[in-house]
Amino acid sequence: MNRFVVQEHHASHLHWDFRLEKDGVLRSWAVPKGIPEEKAVKRLAIQVEDHDLSYINFEGTISEGQYGAGTVRIWDNGTYTLESESPKRILFELNGKRLKGKYSLVHLKENQWLLIKL
Repeated sequence: MNRFVVQEHHASHLHWDFRLEKDGVLRSWAVPKGIPEEKAVKRLAIQVEDHDLSYINFEGTISEGQYGAGTVRIWDNGTYTLESESPKRILFELNGKRLKGKYSLVHLKENQWLLIKL
């Protein structure tokens, strides 16, 4: 079982950082409109650089002038089960405090993905 976290990030634009623990890092996506909680809802997820595992518990303020400046708070966290992964699709089940159930990340182009509640 791997961990996941969703951090509400009040930076230059409010967005949610969705992070999956995998291979010793947090694979990360910025989700501008929030994580879908209802079936068949699709949200754009922009893949960003992997983050260090220590970031999984981060809440606080990133100083002005630094990358990601603004306030970060944990919106949800828990564990996930990876069901399958290919370059075009990641299928997983979340078991968090808020988010539960199967999700898919579908690769569109470059760093753009769709996060879908199944």
